[in-house]
Amino acid sequence: MRNIGSLLIGVFILLVVITSSAYTVDQREYALVFRLGEIVSVKKEPGIYFKMPMVENIRYYDKRILTLNWEEPDRFITSEKKNVLVDSFIKWRIIDPARYYVSVRGDEVQAERRISQMVNDGLRAEFGKRTIHDVVSGERAEIMDILRERADKESRQMGIQILDVRLRRVDLTKEVSESVYQRMEAERKSVANELRSQGAAAAEKIRADADKQREVIIAEAYRDAQKVKGEGDAKAAEVYAQAYGKNPEFYAFYRSQEAYKNSFKSKSDVMVIDQNSDFFKYMRNTGKK
Repeated sequence: MRNIGSLLIGVFILLVVITSSAYTVDQREYALVFRLGEIVSVKKEPGIYFKMPMVENIRYYDKRILTLNWEEPDRFITSEKKNVLVDSFIKWRIIDPARYYVSVRGDEVQAERRISQMVNDGLRAEFGKRTIHDVVSGERAEIMDILRERADKESRQMGIQILDVRLRRVDLTKEVSESVYQRMEAERKSVANELRSQGAAAAEKIRADADKQREVIIAEAYRDAQKVKGEGDAKAAEVYAQAYGKNPEFYAFYRSQEAYKNSFKSKSDVMVIDQNSDFFKYMRNTGKK
């Protein structure tokens, strides 16, 4: 019985030793093996490994792609000395866990702080070279590529790879927005005033041309009317002359009738004339055969 007990104790101790010395590495993580505080091994492949109990300890670090977001947009100044608010994020991951531990003591918060500082310095430099239009739309993709390459080059010294730097939003501050809107409003008003002045000038030109055409038309019409009137008067004179030449007596009678008609237009007209006057020549002879 004593031998069986000793055997069981030995088996238990062996199991404890095996259990405390075995560890697993997941496919989503790295494992750093420390011996008395010094890194002795880096496990990058998933599987079951063994360590020296009480002497070696393990620390795990995420192998997956991580995202760094800012709670509030950062403020940057463009080449026009205008403030813009930039909302961005960074995709990064650990590629060298040993260097990562040495650089930031394996602290993710400290690593993100340093990455954020690098990217912000790059943003400040790039925005300072460009106008608002460039950073909002014109050269946005170019800025992101430059920042990613620069940040990746610097972060590799920490065992980190920068996969992407993305500018989600680039907004104007309230003060700059109001200034831009006021300038746009002033420009629109200037254009509107210019169009109004051009319209007024065109209208004045059209009115002047219309007045000129009116005077020309009236003058031509008056000329034509006078010409027709003159031709009519000449024709009438010709007719009168022909009629007088054919029958002078009838022409004299016709002229007397016209004179009578013009002299006695109203019942109140009164004329005092000698009855033997030539004016009543045809009135006196109306009863003669």
